[in-house]
Amino acid sequence: MVDRNVPVAHGHWFTPYRAVLRSRMRSQQAYPLSFAADMLSSLLVGAVEFAEVWVIYRNVHVLGGIDSTAMLLLFGLANLAFALAQVLVGHTDTLPTYIRMGTLDAFHLRPQPLLLQLITSDISLRRLARAAVAGTVLVAGLVCNHIAWTATRLALLGLSLAGGTAIFAGLFVCAAGLQFFLIDGAELTNSFTYGGSFAAQQPTAVFGAPLRLLFGFAVPVSFVGYLPTIALLGRPGPPWLPAWLAWATPGAALWIWILALTCWHVGVRHYQGGGG
Repeated sequence: MVDRNVPVAHGHWFTPYRAVLRSRMRSQQAYPLSFAADMLSSLLVGAVEFAEVWVIYRNVHVLGGIDSTAMLLLFGLANLAFALAQVLVGHTDTLPTYIRMGTLDAFHLRPQPLLLQLITSDISLRRLARAAVAGTVLVAGLVCNHIAWTATRLALLGLSLAGGTAIFAGLFVCAAGLQFFLIDGAELTNSFTYGGSFAAQQPTAVFGAPLRLLFGFAVPVSFVGYLPTIALLGRPGPPWLPAWLAWATPGAALWIWILALTCWHVGVRHYQGGGG
């Protein structure tokens, strides 16, 4: 007989995922020195990436209609969106390891969606340091550039950050879906995830027509940093990529997630076990 005076723990659909994430975060902080070293290495990665772009603009001054001050805004938007996506779903690139170890087979036995299990199977706190570098550069860009702030521009800034993070998260999921076929094809998929991050930090106007179409519409990383930057600064865009397209960032994110979920579902159907 159940004692009604004993409190019963109530949960919801995300309770098991939250428990896993908490355990992962605690395990990473169990060794403070190692955790600090990881945070420092991630911080240095973000700083070096910014230094590379800064050196280019200190020598070129203006590149694709973007000067060194506008570059702060472009880099901050692009790199912060990528860093946040990395924190949320970047560990999906470990899928080949899960397949070889048979861990993915254990995921199939649980009554939860496979993709959600993979996304919440780990979280890399050290990548927050890279996000901090990008966030600092973004704040500097917002302060240094003379932007006439209105409610519309504030909404565009928030929309761009959320949409840009969703675009990169979708690219990570798309890359994970392709791993069911490639297994050890991380170098190929990284060209779209990490390569997309590099392309997002550049003004799209410097690209030729084929690359402009690629990064503007097929892999729409121009919507992450470049288009919001020129829209916030009131500058015109290159042919095929006018500044007003920055408002279409949610549509670009939707396109990437349709592609990502298609790749994922096709890959899951193709998967036949780890063979262990």
